Amino acid sequence: MVERPERTEPSSGLDDGVTEIRQGVVRLARRLSAERPEDGLSLNKSSVLAHLRRNGPMSAGALAAADHQQPQSLTRVFAELESDGLISRSRDTRDGRQRVLELTDEGRRALARDMAQRDIWLDRALAGLTETEQQVLLLAARLMNRLADSPGGRSDRPSRPR
Repeated sequence: MVERPERTEPSSGLDDGVTEIRQGVVRLARRLSAERPEDGLSLNKSSVLAHLRRNGPMSAGALAAADHQQPQSLTRVFAELESDGLISRSRDTRDGRQRVLELTDEGRRALARDMAQRDIWLDRALAGLTETEQQVLLLAARLMNRLADSPGGRSDRPSRPR
C-alpha cells in the first residue's frame, strides 16, 4: 500500500484523482521531453523563451517568478541565451537600474524549431483519439495552465536562508 502524505489544506474532493492527474502530467512531460531534438534547447532555455514569447519583454526577476524559480538559478541560462543571440537585454525605460530581457527574432525561430518535433509527435498521438477526447484534452490543457499560474504552494513561500 502506498502511503499518502497527510493533507493540510481542504481537499479538492478528487482524492485518488489527484495522483492520477499528477502521474499523467509527469508521464506526458517526460514523453514530450524524449521527443525533443537532440540539439534542442534545455527545458530552462525553452521555458524562458516561451515566457518571453507569451508575455513580452520582462525583467529577470519577473521572468523567474513567472517560472517559479529563483533569479539566481537562471543567471547562467540568461547569459547563454544572450550569448547565442536568442534574447537581448536592455535598460528598463521606467527604472534604469533594471534590465529587461526580450526575445530576438533568432530566439523566436529557435523556439519554433525546438517545439516543432514535439508538436509533430503530439499531433500524431492526438489523431488516434476521438474528437471528444481531443476536446477534453484541450480543455484540460487550459485548466492545467490556470493551475500552473495559481497562487500557493512551495514556490510562493519566502525562501529560507541556507
